[in-house]
Amino acid sequence: MRPSALLRRAIRGVRWYVRELTDESAYERYVAHVRRTHPDAAVPSRREFERMRTDRQEEDPRQGFRCC
Repeated sequence: MRPSALLRRAIRGVRWYVRELTDESAYERYVAHVRRTHPDAAVPSRREFERMRTDRQEEDPRQGFRCC
């Protein structure tokens, strides 16, 4: 493998890790879940998702976020 390809692969890996660590990818996982388990349901916007998530965490901070 060429050094430039290795570097791109390493950067993609670091980006994935940081997104998972900071939970930036939570919305994408939520959208995939909604589309898979509730195909007829409307998918909320990113802003609506973040509001729901914040409200839920404020209700019970120990619970974290779960859609179902």
